[in-house]
Amino acid sequence: MVYKHMWHDGAPHQGQCEGCTTTAWHLKDAVYLNARGVSFAILTTGRWDEVASYVEFMGYTQPWYSVRDVDAPVGGSMGSITCFLRDGDRVFLTYSTTGRGNEPINGSLGLLDMTPYGRREAWEDNPEGWPEAPQVGSPVGGHGSPICWYWRSDADGNAIWGPTSRPVPQWTRPGATPVETLGRHGHHH
Repeated sequence: MVYKHMWHDGAPHQGQCEGCTTTAWHLKDAVYLNARGVSFAILTTGRWDEVASYVEFMGYTQPWYSVRDVDAPVGGSMGSITCFLRDGDRVFLTYSTTGRGNEPINGSLGLLDMTPYGRREAWEDNPEGWPEAPQVGSPVGGHGSPICWYWRSDADGNAIWGPTSRPVPQWTRPGATPVETLGRHGHHH
């Protein structure tokens, strides 16, 4: 089983994909999979020198591999979960999903779904009197619609897009100080 983590070349940690950061955060330990004979790794197209410092910063313990120089990694695009079956020297693609299909990895989403107010996503039509979902600003970097509030925040936990935001799991890491730019090359905020 692999998770294919998107990568923005040249971007600092806070400029990496918030959805992939959150997904990988929930996959820090695959001991239960490993105990059942399932290997797990994270693949990315990032340059290894950039990826290695990001993995160290986040404290990820699963194996990461750069497939930058591999022609068309099999099993779909980045931002996806892909499963394979090895039979001797042959490898078969057995499963691939992306988008909301990735949600089983993020146990926090299932737990939020059990609570009275749920995920509190901006698009939800809640009964009168319920707390409003944290609002996000206009997405940056070419995203087509507002993203879920728990993916990106400022240092105070406020849902925000822009120069002071970073993926939510990054705030818990040592040395995660406030930032002044997302640092994505070619994007102005």
